Amino acid sequence: MIEIVAAGLDGDQPGIVAGSDLRVLISGGPAPGRMLAALVILDRHGAGRLDAVARLIRASGTVPPDTRLTPQRRCRLRQVLRALDGHCTGAAYRAIAEALFGLRRIAAFPWKTCPLRDTTIRLVRDGLALLRGGYRRLLRRRR
Repeated sequence: MIEIVAAGLDGDQPGIVAGSDLRVLISGGPAPGRMLAALVILDRHGAGRLDAVARLIRASGTVPPDTRLTPQRRCRLRQVLRALDGHCTGAAYRAIAEALFGLRRIAAFPWKTCPLRDTTIRLVRDGLALLRGGYRRLLRRRR
């Protein structure tokens, strides 16, 4: 819920949102339980205005934080992109694995039975899926 801690005298002056430095113009004056709508002019400053609306929504505390990329998913995505980069330049799976995990870890097992071989193949496979349009799933907001 957005709490207006100070409002203009006639209701058409900027109000101040509690706990933030945002100023909002609320037409007709604030009222408890009243829904708010945002009117955004899409001119050369439109992107900045949309950012301001996004800040207002975040300041309201009614939207959960973005959880599309947890730290674990971010780390794995970094590995996926590195593996894909190696694959696209023609590197063998073993060379990709050595770059990702280090020569010592790769040399600890015979390559054909090395668990990191399977991991590397999956990373490349997932990278190719991202390349074919799967990256759009990363951009969608969970509902």
